[in-house]
Amino acid sequence: MPEHTPLDLPEGDPFGPHNLPYGVFSLSDGRDRRVGVRLGSHVLDAGAAAHALGSPYASLLAQPSLGPLLAAGRQTWRDVRRALTAWVTVPAHREVVEPLFEPLSAVRLHLPFDVADYVDFYASENHATNLGRLFRPDAEPLLPNWKHLPVGYHGRAGTVVVSGTDVVRPSGQRKAPYATEPTFGRSTKLDIETEIGFVVGAPSTLGTPVPLSGFRDHVFGLCLLNDWSARDIQPWEQVPLGPHTAKSFATSVSAWVTPLEALETARVRPPKRDVQPLPYLDDTKAEEPGGYDIRITVTLNGEVISEPPFAGMYWTGAQMLAHMTVAGASLRTGDLYGSGTISGTERGQRGSLIELTWNGAEPLTLAGEERRFLVDGDEVTMTAWAPGPDGTRVGLGEVSGRVRGAV
Repeated sequence: MPEHTPLDLPEGDPFGPHNLPYGVFSLSDGRDRRVGVRLGSHVLDAGAAAHALGSPYASLLAQPSLGPLLAAGRQTWRDVRRALTAWVTVPAHREVVEPLFEPLSAVRLHLPFDVADYVDFYASENHATNLGRLFRPDAEPLLPNWKHLPVGYHGRAGTVVVSGTDVVRPSGQRKAPYATEPTFGRSTKLDIETEIGFVVGAPSTLGTPVPLSGFRDHVFGLCLLNDWSARDIQPWEQVPLGPHTAKSFATSVSAWVTPLEALETARVRPPKRDVQPLPYLDDTKAEEPGGYDIRITVTLNGEVISEPPFAGMYWTGAQMLAHMTVAGASLRTGDLYGSGTISGTERGQRGSLIELTWNGAEPLTLAGEERRFLVDGDEVTMTAWAPGPDGTRVGLGEVSGRVRGAV
């Protein structure tokens, strides 16, 4: 039998030629970073392949970051993807391309782009309702603005880290409900937030809002995102301006960015809304559905704790982008915005521990131990897939992080 190569994938591989997510890798020494494209359990040196095949995109792909490709715009994204698909599927390219693969086990993956700005939204009605019931039990769970606009906050771009980076337990001010004064110390309610991240490619002009129809002209692709959160620090500090140090210490993203074009089959209509959005957010007559059917699995120390469905998100990525720019804010290449915690209607679909354990009142049992929030040494991993063409699956990679005790 002929020897299998990186181009010989098992049937149904979620990282087949229908996917081709982008990342940045280096060999084990961590130097000489380069753009890579994942195929199965291997990564293709995209710049080397482009050079070997005489592609006009060789200089664009022979970079230590996805930044130049992101900035090149939608037509170039299409052209490069078309070329990559040919390189890994056309038999005539096989002899040239095969030697340019590296096993994933032999490379180091890096943050794939320089994060320009970071905004985190709050787009799941189930999640927002759960937190409202927890913290405002005698009032309406959703605040009056929630169904009129995608609520969000501006986070720290400098603490976005790639999957596999340890997360140091934060310290800060905390105030118990019964206390009269705050105390300072290590967070005892460290939590996760299961999210999808949207990666912006093409910039926009200051003072010019991006309409709903501009989503695919500016957003390059999606990644998995975990916006770690210190639940005991957040309530005391967030009034009146919103989250700050309770969420600024780390935001983890997957090493692979899945281009929007790979997710065409996964597009779905968002849930029916019972409040009519203002015109700039009104997608009822949009030609293309704005939601994505992405199935996520969250594990804690290897045990599945949740499977949040992204298809149920109230606000779409296009609406978040439109709201983010409606006042005139400009987009920059490498901007990242998160969906906010993804939660479904059932307990096993809640995307945070504060919901899964109902703020600690209903602890999980993992390996015979109760778990309310994260303890030092815990490792959280999120994986996901979406429906692909002809019954295939499109893998979104994973985002993983281990909690480390404060220094």
